[in-house]
Amino acid sequence: MSDLLQHHYSQILSILGEDVKREGLTDTPARAAKAMQFLTDGYEKTLEDVTNGAIFEADTDEMVIVQDIEYYSLCEHHVLPFIGRCHIAYLPNGKVLGLSKFARIVDMFARRLQIQEGLTKQIADAVQEVTGASGVGVILEGKHMCMMMRGVQKQNSSMITSVMLGSFRNSQATRNEFLRLIGK
Repeated sequence: MSDLLQHHYSQILSILGEDVKREGLTDTPARAAKAMQFLTDGYEKTLEDVTNGAIFEADTDEMVIVQDIEYYSLCEHHVLPFIGRCHIAYLPNGKVLGLSKFARIVDMFARRLQIQEGLTKQIADAVQEVTGASGVGVILEGKHMCMMMRGVQKQNSSMITSVMLGSFRNSQATRNEFLRLIGK
C-alpha cells in the first residue's frame, strides 16, 4: 500500500504544479505516504488489541475519570487535522480497565478518518463494551483545521461533543458530578 500511496502523492503534487523532482520534494511523496499510514493506523487495530486483557476485577462502583487525554484525528470531509482533549468517566460494575488503555482506545478511533461526533460515540461505546460499566460519559473538545485554515477561517473556534450512557444519561446528579470534577 505504501508504494501506491507514494505514487498518488507524487501525482497530487504534480497536479498542483510542483516539480516532484526538485530537491525539497524528492522524498516528499514517500514521507507523506508514511505519515498517512501512521495517522490512520487505527484501521489496523481492534478493541481486543488495544485493551490487551487489562481488565481487572474490582469491588468499587464509584466514578473513575481519566481526563485530558490528548488526541489528533483527520476529518473525513477534508482530510485535515482536528486536535483536542478527551475526558472519560465510568461507573465500574465489578471490572476496571487499565489506565493506559483509555488513551489507546482514544487513539485507535482517532487514527481513522472521523468526525468528532462519531469519535465521541465510538469511544463511549468501546469503554461500555470493555468494562460493562453501569454508566459511561465521554466529552471531547476539539479544534478543527478545516474550520480554522480554510472556509470561514475562525482561529478561536472549538467544538465540544459528549456522549452519556447508562447512569450518566439517566441521572442528572451523576452527569453533574462528572462535569464538576473535570471543571466544566
